[in-house]
Amino acid sequence: MADQTQISLFLSAADKAAKVILETVQQDGFIDCFSHLDADGVAAAGIISKALYRLDARYRVRVMQWVDDKIVSDILADKPQLVVLTDFGSGYLQLLNDRVPDVKIVVLDHHQINAKVDNDNFVQVNPHEYGVDGATEVSGSGVTYFVAKALNSKNVDLSPVALVGALGDMQDKYDQRSFGGLNELILKDAVEADLMKVVKDLIFFGRETRPVHRTLATTTNPFIPGLSGEEDKALAFLVSLNIDIKQGERFRALSDLNEDEKKRLCSALAEYLLSKGLHVEVSNLIGNNYVLVNEEPNTALRDAREYSVLLNSTGRMERPSLGIAICMGDRGSALEESNNILEDYRKSINKYLGWVAEKPERLRELENIYVINGEDYINEKIIGTVSSIMVSGLSNNQKPLIAYAKVDGEDSVKISSRTTEAALQRGVNLGDIMRLASEKHLGKGGGHNIAAGAQVPTSQIENFITTANELVARQLNGETLASNDNP
Repeated sequence: MADQTQISLFLSAADKAAKVILETVQQDGFIDCFSHLDADGVAAAGIISKALYRLDARYRVRVMQWVDDKIVSDILADKPQLVVLTDFGSGYLQLLNDRVPDVKIVVLDHHQINAKVDNDNFVQVNPHEYGVDGATEVSGSGVTYFVAKALNSKNVDLSPVALVGALGDMQDKYDQRSFGGLNELILKDAVEADLMKVVKDLIFFGRETRPVHRTLATTTNPFIPGLSGEEDKALAFLVSLNIDIKQGERFRALSDLNEDEKKRLCSALAEYLLSKGLHVEVSNLIGNNYVLVNEEPNTALRDAREYSVLLNSTGRMERPSLGIAICMGDRGSALEESNNILEDYRKSINKYLGWVAEKPERLRELENIYVINGEDYINEKIIGTVSSIMVSGLSNNQKPLIAYAKVDGEDSVKISSRTTEAALQRGVNLGDIMRLASEKHLGKGGGHNIAAGAQVPTSQIENFITTANELVARQLNGETLASNDNP
């Protein structure tokens, strides 16, 4: 966990970035902003958009899958006075330095840094530079929030959005699903501003919007044998506890239950899990829920975890402007349309998961990794979600999962890798593996130790898989991979 010195150094870097942005605005300069397309990236885009809007700045925000030649071409065409990259950029500093070295660029990122670049035009705010873990202690939207707060203290009202982004990156890694490091400071801001409250409760997803029986039936963490995936049995379980599932004509959500009902449900679930020999899973029943107190009850925006899934769906389904509008405060047409997008997103995920399960050969097990070939069936923008869901169900939790799909209209594939805490403890760092394997095979990649991605030409994918399999083996054997290291 970061100490006070590391936090102070990080905050100083945020102040420096804020000054660069403010100077550009004061000179009436145009600011080109680019952000990543996942929940954290959309949240970061929303935060920087609101901060710049409040400054009456001239700016444009676009959400992309990665930093590539298209972004470089856009920068060259737009001729902005400043470029701001949020939730990506640290892995592409060399590319930017090679192609647009004379452009002022601010990078607000939390991914692992691939290379150091000596360029006075580049200002980077990244926790890894100060020994702070960007995978667990602050997200891209969190980094952006600290810069926004340095721009204007009024931007403290964006603190809940930063935490939504952090939850999208699954950074609630600490005791009872709590935050740590810089995320704790953001949470303190949100709570003190009466924007968020932390509720110790059953930790199931959908506590605001899903009927209780459906919430039980769709839970996978913890997985409840006989209830997970069994909606009728989950309903019967609740009825046996004398818990009313309806209030009038409306199904009740978990947040609608009173304290006595929640205690009865929690005790019954604990007893049920223990009867199945699942002692560890009992500890996963209760944890921190993050409630946005000014949002309407029984909506996706009330619970921060549901909010993050909504944002993720807008980015993955190529409608990120809706997510950005919601982060900026739109509760009208953008929210209504986003809810429809979310339903389509869920249907797509279920379709893709069913497609993988249809044929066992679509999930290959190699010596050190699992591999899913999404072909041209799985949308490359959703392959990351598929890999995140599937990694938790693998029979061998020591092996990372690498999933890939063809990029529409290009001769390349998008690769998404995920692993488990068990593999991390044995030394796996997917950020290094994705970077090194992609660089060897004419691509680009990087990310976090637990989740990372890459893009390589279609002709190189099997070579990439072979290299990644070998690199994982070396890490599992205790080797530390050097920046220029390849099998």
